[in-house]
Amino acid sequence: MKILEKQAKTVDEAIKQALDELKMSRDEVEVEILEEGNRGIFGFLSKMAKIKVVVKPRPEEIAIKFLKGLVKFIDNDVKIHSSLNNGVLNIEIEGENAGILIGKHGSTLDALQYLTSLVTNRNSKDFTRVLIDAENYREKREKTLERLAMRIANKVKETKRSITLEPMYPNERRIIHTALQQIPGVKTKSIGEEPYRRIVISLG
Repeated sequence: MKILEKQAKTVDEAIKQALDELKMSRDEVEVEILEEGNRGIFGFLSKMAKIKVVVKPRPEEIAIKFLKGLVKFIDNDVKIHSSLNNGVLNIEIEGENAGILIGKHGSTLDALQYLTSLVTNRNSKDFTRVLIDAENYREKREKTLERLAMRIANKVKETKRSITLEPMYPNERRIIHTALQQIPGVKTKSIGEEPYRRIVISLG
């Protein structure tokens, strides 16, 4: 965490000097006024304004620090890569034991993603969407679900009977709905309450 103290004739001037030196905007720092500064008799400056500027950690720094604190109990050698684009923070976990972090149908990975998102956005005005992956699981799972959707859709057409899938997380249900949205002859809907909400595929 970078901390900078500045003195100037006024608080505003001290803040401007600090921001110019740091090459940052006002939203990227926290400012604590140590001395307001004032003028003495006859308008002469008797006390300079003094401030302390603390650089706010970036979303990716918060997320990486939190994740490393969690996964170190599983694998000290795990590598975490991140990239932030247009408010979306993509995080990739690599390591010999990274597979443990996926869990059944990505349940552990989803829990990590949820917790990391909470921590990352806890004190932030701008929401950052956090997406966490390990061993390219997300892409593999998406393709698996798309194949499942097509297989079940064909079976519904053949038997002319609706089929209800097992409970899924919201992001997985979205993949099924999207995959079958443009397929003629079938329709999808979600029923039930979380965490047992599931998709029904039927003739449409």
